[in-house]
Amino acid sequence: MPALSPHLKHALRRAAGWLALGLLAASLGACSKAPPDWKLTNVSGHLPDLTFNLISDENRPITQAAFKGDVVLMYFGYTFCPDVCPETMARLTQAVQQLGPQGRRVRIVFITVDPRRDTPPALHAYVKAFDAEHAVGLTGPSRSIEELAREYRVAYELETPRADGSYDVTHSSAIYVFDGAGHAQLMATESDSVDALVHDLRILTNQPS
Repeated sequence: MPALSPHLKHALRRAAGWLALGLLAASLGACSKAPPDWKLTNVSGHLPDLTFNLISDENRPITQAAFKGDVVLMYFGYTFCPDVCPETMARLTQAVQQLGPQGRRVRIVFITVDPRRDTPPALHAYVKAFDAEHAVGLTGPSRSIEELAREYRVAYELETPRADGSYDVTHSSAIYVFDGAGHAQLMATESDSVDALVHDLRILTNQPS
């Protein structure tokens, strides 16, 4: 190979320098990309992906695959709940309605912590009373629900039955938000407003599924 002239060597060194600077700038640009302006609590990387094997309110086996591409709002509750559960379901329904056409990519997944009483027909009537299009009720064996709740750090406990056999279930009331790929992204609590939910859901539903 013929020797390079000093002029060509200098030009190549300059080109290599500019290339290195360009790569560095691109790298810094990628690193400095601002994260979404979330209003809810960001739990990305701290909770497992959406995974379950339960029974739907239509009394059919169902897994997370049924919601592929959808943004999922997962909530653990029970149909006999006197206050927190219906209030939460109403808030979620309101948020989805405010999304307009973007709401087509959102599913409200209500998982019972009281499978003994919450049969598929009972769940079906309950969730469809709030949102017949977007809400789904899930039940299953007690052990399956216990294991799923443990994965997402959901605590619940059956209270002592009353004389008539009725009882309450004390449970945590967080809402877990998963993106279209099934990754846990956000967590909402009772203190988070409907506007905050709508804001973050708009970001998630605008992302590619």
